[in-house]
Parts: sequence; structure tokens; C-alpha cells
Amino acid sequence: MNELTTCSHLLQPTTQLGSLGPVCRLGLATRSESALTAADVRHAIDRGINYLNWCGHPDGMSQAVAELGVRRESVAVAVQLESASPDEATRELDRLLLELGTDYVDVVTYYYVEHEQEWATIIEPGGAHEAMLRARAAGKLRLIGVTSHQRPLAVRMAQSGMLDLLMIRYNAAHRGAERDIFPITDPLGVPVVAYTCLRWGALLGSTPDDPPGFVPPSAPNCYRFVLSCPSVAIAIMSPNDRRELDQDLTIIDRWEPPSPTEYAALVAHGDRVHRHAGSFP
Repeated sequence: MNELTTCSHLLQPTTQLGSLGPVCRLGLATRSESALTAADVRHAIDRGINYLNWCGHPDGMSQAVAELGVRRESVAVAVQLESASPDEATRELDRLLLELGTDYVDVVTYYYVEHEQEWATIIEPGGAHEAMLRARAAGKLRLIGVTSHQRPLAVRMAQSGMLDLLMIRYNAAHRGAERDIFPITDPLGVPVVAYTCLRWGALLGSTPDDPPGFVPPSAPNCYRFVLSCPSVAIAIMSPNDRRELDQDLTIIDRWEPPSPTEYAALVAHGDRVHRHAGSFP
């Protein structure tokens, strides 16, 4: 795929994610070191964010979800499942539901499946996948997905027909999904949720190869880059605090993609970051 043709003329603010209702394409995630409070998460929901990706540890997001009340149906809650055996997966899901104070979650993703054998264990007869199918039949979850950094494996998992969505890394520095994943998921109709949109913050900094006078992009512009790809259903933001959250939420005030010039500059900066910020493929 030609990288410079992915820029859309108009950012769509919502998407239809499987059986869920309209979901804002900008999602919110917490991490174990996140300082977001329940009030911060409620603030994001009030602004229109209704896809929450919870880290699995008690925090402001889990508290906010537990306090949603009648608003629960309008907010999609996603969790990651680490267990591969059916009994452990069932217990883990029940624990997550208890900590969130909810009867169901909207999305369960098998967390960081990086090797073929891990996937084989999950989907083997009597494995975790069968347990999650039973949980879905019981109303405890709605969609089943997988999180992975391994693009060839992610493609094979998407092609299995067993998943409702795929959660992968995609940003201006890591655009391999344009070549390896999107040409497969688009015709399959498998929604893609993008994480690490800032490349762990590296895209917000300078590199030794920056041209004179170059100013690194803001976080919102990095998210706009991801959202401008029509193959991405949701881009996940993960701000550290309320200040960063409010900066990211400016996207909602202006649903516009980067201009062609801005897009080209983001691609060039992404290439520089890819050369200097680490060895991720």
C-alpha cells in the first residue's frame, strides 16, 4: 500500500464495532502507571469517548465503569485476558467483571499473543476460546479479539474466522500494517483497534536526523495520523493525566485529518523515529 494514499479527506468520528452501537473512534486506555482518576474518565465520557480499554488493575477507569449506572449501555468496555486454559480464563473473566462492577464486558481480547503455539493453545478443543464462547452465550461478553505485535500471526488469526476484532500496533513509525494487515482485514470486515499510537512517546520527541527548525508533532496530530487511515476502526489514547487527556480530546473538537503536507511530515518523522528509537519491526 502506498503510505501517502492513506490520508482521508474527512475523519469519521464514530464506527460500528461488530454488534455494538456507534463507538467513538478515539478510545481511552489506562496503564498501571496512569494517574487518571475516575473523574478524569467521566470527563472523557462526557466529551463523547465511549470505548474504554481497561488495564486490569484497580484504577480510575475501573472505578468510573463501576459507577456508570444507566450510562453503562452506551459505553463499550474492553479488557485483556491473559489466561489460556478454560478454567483459568473463566476465573479471570469473572474477576474482571467483579472488579468493574458490571455483569458483562463488551470486548475481551486475548492479551499479547506473540507465538503460534500460544494461539494454538487458546483455540484447541477445550481451550480458553471455547470458555469465552460459553461466556458470550451466557451474556458475559459481546466481542472476542486478540492483541498482538506479530503481523503475520495477526493475519492468520484474523483469517481464522474466530475473532470479532484485531488489536495491533500502528503509528507513524510503525506502518507495516498498511502492507501486511489492512489488505487482509479490510475485505474480511475485521475491525482493527490501534494501540501504541505515539510509539511510547518517541514520536513526540526529536531525532538526530531532524531537519533544521523541525518541531515534533503533538499527540493529537499523531492520533489524527492513525485515525486518517480508514482501515483503523479505533485509535487508543493513553494519557498520563488530565492535562494530557484534555490535549488529546481536542481531536473531538476538530475531526480533521492531517493535511497532505502534515501527513508527509509525519511519515518522514516516523521513519526517523523508526531508525533511532529502537528495534521494533
